[in-house]
Amino acid sequence: MSTIDAGARHAILDGRHSDPHQLLGAHHHEVNGRPAVIVRVFQPEAADCYVVRHGVAAAMKDEGDGFFSLVLPGAALPLHYTLRFLAADGRSWERGDAYRHPPTVGEMDLHLFNEGTHRELWTLLGAHLRTIDGDEGTRFVVWAPNAERVSVVGDWCNWDGRQFPMRRMQGSGLWELFIPGVAANALYKFELRTREGLLRLKSDPVGFKMQSAPDSASIVVPEGTYHWRDDAWMTARRTRDQVREPVHIYEVHLGAWARVPEQGDRSMTYREIAPRLVDHVRRMGFTHVELLPVMEHPFYGSWGYQVTGYFAPSSRYGTSDDLRYLIDALHQADIGVLLDWVPAHFPKDDNALRRFDGTALYEHEDPRLGEHPDWGTLIFNYGRSEVRNFLVANALYWLNEFHVDGLRVDAVASMLYLDYSREAGQWVPNKHGGRENLDAIDFLREMNAIVHRDAPGCVTIAEDSTAWPGVTRPINEGGLGFTFKWNMGWMHDTLAYFEKDPLYRRYHQDLLTFAMIYEHTENFIMPLSHDEMVHLKGSLYQKMPGDHWQKLANLRALFAYMLTRPGKSLLFMGSELAVPGEWNHDVSLDWHLAHEPDRAAFMAFVQRLGRVYQEHSAFWQLDCEPRGFEWIDASDKDNSVLSFVRRSANEHAIVVLNLQPTVHASYRIGVPDWGEYTCVLNSDASEWGGSGYGVITSVHTDDIPYHGRRHSVNLALPPLSALVLMPAAK
Repeated sequence: MSTIDAGARHAILDGRHSDPHQLLGAHHHEVNGRPAVIVRVFQPEAADCYVVRHGVAAAMKDEGDGFFSLVLPGAALPLHYTLRFLAADGRSWERGDAYRHPPTVGEMDLHLFNEGTHRELWTLLGAHLRTIDGDEGTRFVVWAPNAERVSVVGDWCNWDGRQFPMRRMQGSGLWELFIPGVAANALYKFELRTREGLLRLKSDPVGFKMQSAPDSASIVVPEGTYHWRDDAWMTARRTRDQVREPVHIYEVHLGAWARVPEQGDRSMTYREIAPRLVDHVRRMGFTHVELLPVMEHPFYGSWGYQVTGYFAPSSRYGTSDDLRYLIDALHQADIGVLLDWVPAHFPKDDNALRRFDGTALYEHEDPRLGEHPDWGTLIFNYGRSEVRNFLVANALYWLNEFHVDGLRVDAVASMLYLDYSREAGQWVPNKHGGRENLDAIDFLREMNAIVHRDAPGCVTIAEDSTAWPGVTRPINEGGLGFTFKWNMGWMHDTLAYFEKDPLYRRYHQDLLTFAMIYEHTENFIMPLSHDEMVHLKGSLYQKMPGDHWQKLANLRALFAYMLTRPGKSLLFMGSELAVPGEWNHDVSLDWHLAHEPDRAAFMAFVQRLGRVYQEHSAFWQLDCEPRGFEWIDASDKDNSVLSFVRRSANEHAIVVLNLQPTVHASYRIGVPDWGEYTCVLNSDASEWGGSGYGVITSVHTDDIPYHGRRHSVNLALPPLSALVLMPAAK
């Protein structure tokens, strides 16, 4: 039958047809009992349509309402042809027929997707440039199980959802369509018709590039175009154990690290920032850079933590390959790259994941489970296998496709507990009646297990402020399986101590010693992060008591304490400058401060501290083992002096902190070994802007028992200082 079935015709016109390939494209036909092919086309903008074969155009029959057909006696499938259209205003265009192609999704892809184990989900979903049976175009696949119809729309079809309805892949919730002629840089979205008949226009959840806000279209991009030069780094990464290596992290918001004042104070691009960031990080002695989320986000003031494009690097700073260039440059300089990753929640922007197909697809229907009361965002439904697959694959995407070395998982505390920031009656207990989010726990364990298996050498870091046990314990021992956990308690207590006037510190020394009680319950990172330098909290410099000199001296002591005690460390950008004001994401760091003598000296100290940290394994090799640390004396509260030993397999170091602005001309401490100790760092040295009091290069032990040890040394302790001593070679 050459005429179009009335029901199918109306379904196409009404935007309700879920398998347009049954009607459109090339199909077997008969003419007088003999084989033929019929080609059917729907193009409402065309006045005439032609089938072009071997350069010859054959006019199609106009069946009204944008439908055209042509019977080709004697033809057989597969049939190669293109379509030529002529509009009423004289415009003409030619393209391949999207509906002549068979499904492009294979059985294995469907099986893995349905199973929730498609580890390279980004190769299945999204927009991929392809050449299929001679047609160059783009293959689109999207998950929308509850939609009545899904269409691909874009600037190349005037955003008309009638023109390119997709094929439903039965039993999977996937929709697929290959569209010839859609090339790189084409804008597109998905138009979904809900079961209630409403139309929703959505960005691609697995889009690789998005327009910058306020625009929100996804963008077709070529893949595999970047040539990596970090082979040595990636080969070594597979066998790295960063728990036993130096980890000193520089936390960076790319848009506010450095700007271009000559061009309207715009942010630097990924490529522009690369050489400057590499040079600065390497010079300052950091081992890693941690980037605040670079995934696309519409609200700049969210700092990237409200993601709408989980697979799309922010277009604010350039292309995906530009970001790869930045990461590549860091790797070639032996600097690791960590990304902040946000699987805890997503924003309510209607172009993104929210009620994607008209239902609570990625989130929960019940707001007691599905909404964050603090942030006005939505919570992922971790109990749904497709959602877990989306998130796990997203983690692997950044680790494998962008060579990222680890993920810092944001807001883990909010994931672990159903009653997080909720009052009684505002949350739903789990099946056992408890407050633990069992689905989220299962997801975190699954994610960690797969990351450690499929991206060897990469780390996962939990930003968790709770006392949840076993965050970094192996999964087979009942833990969550993270590599590291942020030590939020240490951060809070340490800053609370250093903010106090030294006159009162003697009453609060337990703020510094308490963390050692639980130090080895987890593998910790000590963060002095962006969260402590916003919302009127002030910069680290502002938090320190005293005059300008004392503020800088306190900061030097704080940083020395952080890098010499157990645990890895993280410092937010600008802290190495001792910036006077809290962080503002809309402006650049105050780089002009580096030319002031006192801050130049402060930066030189941070540089020296980073080098001392990296050069001596005592400060990192046994971070997570009790034998790597021991107090010499933590009880001298009256003088606010603490002393301790750090150890590795083959060396030890002594650290002495004097956290009062007074000096101690003769201060004795017990030491582990006899002989000569060399001072490898004195935070009060004049070259760092200190007082230069009691400068020593080395000290010999006395056979005077002290602090329960056979040998001791007598030191002159400078004000507000940290001394680091190492045994001299014997």
